[in-house]
Amino acid sequence: MAISSDTIHDQPQPGRPPWEVTRSVWSALFVREFLARLMADRLAWFWMIVEPIAFVAIMIAVRVVVLGHDAQIAGAEFVPWMITGLLGFFLFRENMQRPIGAIEANQGLFAYRQVKPVDTVLVRCYLEGMTRSVIFLLFIAVGALIQLDLMPDRPVMAMAGWVSLWALGIGAGLTLSALSALVPEISKLVRIVSLPLLILSNVIAPLHLLPHDLLVYLMYNPIVHGIEYMRVGFFPYYEPLPGTDITYLWYWALGLIALGLMLHLRFELRLKAK
Repeated sequence: MAISSDTIHDQPQPGRPPWEVTRSVWSALFVREFLARLMADRLAWFWMIVEPIAFVAIMIAVRVVVLGHDAQIAGAEFVPWMITGLLGFFLFRENMQRPIGAIEANQGLFAYRQVKPVDTVLVRCYLEGMTRSVIFLLFIAVGALIQLDLMPDRPVMAMAGWVSLWALGIGAGLTLSALSALVPEISKLVRIVSLPLLILSNVIAPLHLLPHDLLVYLMYNPIVHGIEYMRVGFFPYYEPLPGTDITYLWYWALGLIALGLMLHLRFELRLKAK
C-alpha cells in the first residue's frame, strides 16, 4: 500500500508542529504495515494465531517425551509455565527479527523527507508487540474455558515483565535493523542464534536443574530475567531463579534502544540510500 502524498507532504506545512508530522507518519506507516501483514496471505491472521499454538503443543509433546509425564515445576503447573515462557520469548524474538527487513521493505517511502528509517522500525515493533499481546490474551481466554490456569496472580507484575521483554526486543530490533542494513550477513546470524537463545532462556526446561557454576553464566542473558519476572506475576508460589533482577534487563533494554537510535541517526543517509 502506497502512502498518499496527502498524508505525508514533501514539504512541511507552515506552523505544523514536529510531533504532529511524526504522528501522521507513524499513523500512515502503521496502516500500511497492518494491511501488508493482513493481505500477505488469505489465511495470514489464522496462521498468526495457529503458529504459536502449534509450537507450544510441539514443545509440550517433546518435553513430555524427553522428561516423562512426571516432569514438574516447583510452584507452577508445567503447561502454563511453558506457555508463559514461550509467548514471552516470541515477543522478544519477533521484535528483534521483524525490524531487520523494515528498512528495505519501505525504501520507496524515503523519498518523503519526513519518513526516516527509524520510523519504519518503531512502527513495525509496535505492531508486532500489539499483535503478540492480543495472542497472549487469547491464550488466557481459551485457558479459562478449558480450566487451564493462565490468569496472572499479580497482573501488574506480569504486565511489567511482558512490557520489559517488549522493550528489550525493541532495543535489539533498532540496533540490528541498522547493523543488518549496513552488513547484510548480520540478518543471517540473528536467525541462527534464535534457537540457542530459546534453549538458554529458561523457556523449555528449567535452568535450575543445571549446575550452579553454569547457571551463573546463563543469568547474564537478560531474557531470562524478563521471563522469570513475568512468571512470578502469574504463579503465586513460583520461586524464580536466584539473581533474577528486572532492573538488569532494563539496563540492557535502554542501552540497546540508545545504541539503536544512535546508529539510525549516524547512518541515516546510508540507510535511506541502501
